[in-house]
Amino acid sequence: MDFPVYLSLGPWKIHPHLLFETIAYSTAFQLLLRHTRRGDVIPPAQRSLVMIGGLVGALVGTKLLVLLQYGGAIVAQPDRVLQLLVQGKTIVGVLLGGVVGVEVTKKIIGVKVATGDAFVYPLLVGTAIGRIGCFLTGLSDRTYGIATTLPWGVDFGDGIPRHPTQLYEILFLLGLLVVLRRPNRRLTEIGDRFRLYMIAYLSFRLAIDFIKPDFHPLFGLSAIQLACVLGLVYYWPHLRRFLRAPAKT
Repeated sequence: MDFPVYLSLGPWKIHPHLLFETIAYSTAFQLLLRHTRRGDVIPPAQRSLVMIGGLVGALVGTKLLVLLQYGGAIVAQPDRVLQLLVQGKTIVGVLLGGVVGVEVTKKIIGVKVATGDAFVYPLLVGTAIGRIGCFLTGLSDRTYGIATTLPWGVDFGDGIPRHPTQLYEILFLLGLLVVLRRPNRRLTEIGDRFRLYMIAYLSFRLAIDFIKPDFHPLFGLSAIQLACVLGLVYYWPHLRRFLRAPAKT
């Protein structure tokens, strides 16, 4: 297989990252609308403001984390700053920035109830679809893993079989989707499903990024992994509550 894997549409060739990212965004948005129409915990006007706050926070969070993640490359090649700001993004930055944006917005408009559950399935499905595009893009996407001798290693074009970490993430997200759709008596509060999603995804990224060839300057961790640690510290009280709660009543 030659990477990137372009998809043909008549005389045009579509870049896989653009195609699947577009599908991911549109699918996630439709799932969010469907969920909120069926019954939301806040009025539509407040939900719209919360969504706007989350989008602004996600944009700031992803760009800031990209700059921190690739700060070394920026120092070596200052002309790449604009390219990274325009093209660079990371899901961890989107999630953590989005949480900050939502919480700030809720504080301003006086919403006290947790609102994250509406975003769980759109995020899970959208991320999984987007990772297909990451995989088909190959080396330029920088989401591949380190070299491996395992039989499922993938050569993305440089002659080195690598961990297909994009596929690992898709499998993880599908498994998490199944888990979160099942009834769970540990999730007793509004917003618990989103909190569990965040804990699970941040833990996964903290672990999987050890087999990615990214820069790990601080305590052997990358900026993305450090962000995951901070996020897990924030959600630690909820994780303790989940672990202490009886599985059955």
